[in-house]
Amino acid sequence: MGFDNNERHNRRRENASASRCYQIPLLVLIFLQFYQSVNMFEARLLQGSLLKKVMEALKELLNEAAWDCSDAGIQLQAMDNSHVSLVSLNLRAEGFDKYRCDRNLSMGMNLGSMSKILKCASNEDIITIKAQDNADTVTFVFESPDQDKVSDYEMKLMNLDQEHLGIPETDYACTIRLPSSEFARICRDLSQFGESMVISCTKEGVRFSATGDIGTGNIKLAQSAKVDKEEEAVVIEMQEPVSLTFACRYLNSFTKATSLSKSVQLSMSPEVPLVVEYKIEDIGHVRYYLAPKIEDEEAA
Repeated sequence: MGFDNNERHNRRRENASASRCYQIPLLVLIFLQFYQSVNMFEARLLQGSLLKKVMEALKELLNEAAWDCSDAGIQLQAMDNSHVSLVSLNLRAEGFDKYRCDRNLSMGMNLGSMSKILKCASNEDIITIKAQDNADTVTFVFESPDQDKVSDYEMKLMNLDQEHLGIPETDYACTIRLPSSEFARICRDLSQFGESMVISCTKEGVRFSATGDIGTGNIKLAQSAKVDKEEEAVVIEMQEPVSLTFACRYLNSFTKATSLSKSVQLSMSPEVPLVVEYKIEDIGHVRYYLAPKIEDEEAA
């Protein structure tokens, strides 16, 4: 009987040891699943300079904005500080070199702070944005091309209650595509004459004009007959003539996106906001919406 008791005791110890051996891998699996769920968002961009250019295109108009992340990509939509213009940014998931978003995430960021952090990256750096589930910070990682230097910066997130506005699909009466550098030059030059710019689209071409105390400036562009490079062309598609007036200050702010694209598209229709769109290579676009100025007929 003594031998049987010892044997049973030894078997119980062996079973307990076997049970512990099976428990360890299970705990490891649970930990790994938890770890993976915590690090739920990551977006890596080999051409990190693109993100720096995007920030330059946003920061003059916006102090803060919510970066809405989903498995489709990153979207941002916000009114400017004066609630006169709207900025809409779309960065598609497939445009990143690595992209992961386990569930929808909205990150409220101070764009001034984000701009300071991105200035710490060189134009050749690889930039990765990381965020954990329910975290109150976001991490930016900068890697040099040969990966001999890696920097990481953590930024506090903000609680922002921003709703996306439903922007209806519109068939515009006139669309104009022209070199982005040319549009920037036009906005800069005509803003010397007055606070407002009139954009008129007819079958003869598009005319930009401004009037002020020193006089009047007019710049007219005709549709390109033939150009060597597509981005240098002026292309006008018109359903009906349109002439609208806009604030030069906002148009000049929009041209901060010039470095993102070699061409820009203007879309206009009577009594609806102007759309100024810059394509961002193969990753997405930034669009600016600006309401036209209404003439005060009674004051006249």
